Amino acid sequence: MQNFLKINDNDNVVVALNTIPKGDSIKVSVDGVEKEITALEEIPAGHKMALKDIPEGGEVIKYGYRIGNAKEAIKTGNWIHVHNVKTALGDLLEYTYDPTPVEEKKTEDVTFMGFNRPNGKVGVRNDIWLVPTVGCVNNVADAIVRMANKWLDANREKEGLQTVGEVVTFKHPYGCSQMGDDQEHTRTILADLINHPNAGGVLVLSLGCENSNIEVLKPYIGEYDENRVKFLICQEHEDEITDSVELIKELAKYAAGFKREPISVSKLIIGMKCGGSDGLSGITANPLVGRFSDLLISKGGTTILTEVPEMFGAETILMNRCANEELFNQTVDLINDFKNYFKSHNQTIYENPSPGNKKGGISTLEDKSLGCTQKSGSALVKGVLAYGEPVKTPGLNLLSAPGNDLVAATALAASGAHIVLFTTGRGTPFASPVPTMKIATNSRLAGKKSNWIDFNAGVIVEDSNMETETRKLFDLVVETASGRKVRSEEAGFHDMAIFKQGVTL
Repeated sequence: MQNFLKINDNDNVVVALNTIPKGDSIKVSVDGVEKEITALEEIPAGHKMALKDIPEGGEVIKYGYRIGNAKEAIKTGNWIHVHNVKTALGDLLEYTYDPTPVEEKKTEDVTFMGFNRPNGKVGVRNDIWLVPTVGCVNNVADAIVRMANKWLDANREKEGLQTVGEVVTFKHPYGCSQMGDDQEHTRTILADLINHPNAGGVLVLSLGCENSNIEVLKPYIGEYDENRVKFLICQEHEDEITDSVELIKELAKYAAGFKREPISVSKLIIGMKCGGSDGLSGITANPLVGRFSDLLISKGGTTILTEVPEMFGAETILMNRCANEELFNQTVDLINDFKNYFKSHNQTIYENPSPGNKKGGISTLEDKSLGCTQKSGSALVKGVLAYGEPVKTPGLNLLSAPGNDLVAATALAASGAHIVLFTTGRGTPFASPVPTMKIATNSRLAGKKSNWIDFNAGVIVEDSNMETETRKLFDLVVETASGRKVRSEEAGFHDMAIFKQGVTL
């Protein structure tokens, strides 16, 4: 394995795959000429080294695009990072639709073993979900889940509940003392989860006096099957825990009527997210997920890309892949609305990447965004979704949500994702309301945190290739959709977080 990678022929930097000691030389093509470049200082793994002199103010090029401007004169062989490069991005920009030709491919269908629901949706899990309407009942929800799972484990065989997964709850601190969009977001996300097809049955647990109480929430839920969705108001019951468990028993018996059966992968909806990036994110895991996305879409499936602030600097790539000008205009609004959100809170739009990203070799937001958006692959953008809006159109969709891992992953689930693919160079144990598959960008992380990581994309720069790993990842997603648990599920982790923007009363 070589110690560096030049991603694009037009780049004036290489990325170190392993630490390049000071004084070591590499041979690389620069402007079409094979040259020997000597490292003037140690280049940490995942970080960048200059291939030519870059004057102060000159462009630093990676992925074939500008990732920033030099703060000072940079010599050939210098380490390039936050100390000598800065973002070149401004605030609100004007955009022109310049569509990129995209060939829409069709490939042979594949099936997974899932659950067909009466409303035409499909699920990859058959769990019982307990959804609190307000944070005041979180501890009650925990007590109910413990008692309900104890009953389920003891009676699974006797009651014929073999296809029922487990009882899980998604706690949150909201549902009351909220105003404006925050209150709307809470109600929308809770309703989305109640309607999610990964849940064979749902118990909605209310305190009774909260703003987002059951009667207020029902219009957001819409039509529902009374056998699948049940409600309990704690203030109206003498023993809310025991009574809730009795309702869960009914839900489990209803959910037991669903059996896994072959379903086309065209029914799958997969969310895509990254966090804790490093210098290999845009080289291994993110483009791997992009290849997966293209493959699933070629079979009629759907993917959703989110974390809008991490599209800044690479947004035109997505805009020019919009299937029509209406979607282009929606994408412009998606980007500018998020920029205005930053400005309205007097925050710097381009205050990113995080300390962990920087340690891993990401220097500017353009650097992160150009790597991040590779998860979108090369397919046309077919849909642009507001926060909490369910996906309607097969193909690649863009979703309005922030970069925060828990908030964004929850938003993907709320929009209908059956599974979330989460790429990471730093590692994280978190989960979301749906199976959240962790894909390591490097083999060191995959080996060290095998209890967190489900797939190692680091082998792409070692002894494998993108095509082989794309097929392996696709097969693993099909297995996961068919019931194989991801690491966070095995650990019993179930998280959710709602986007908060405004005042708390």
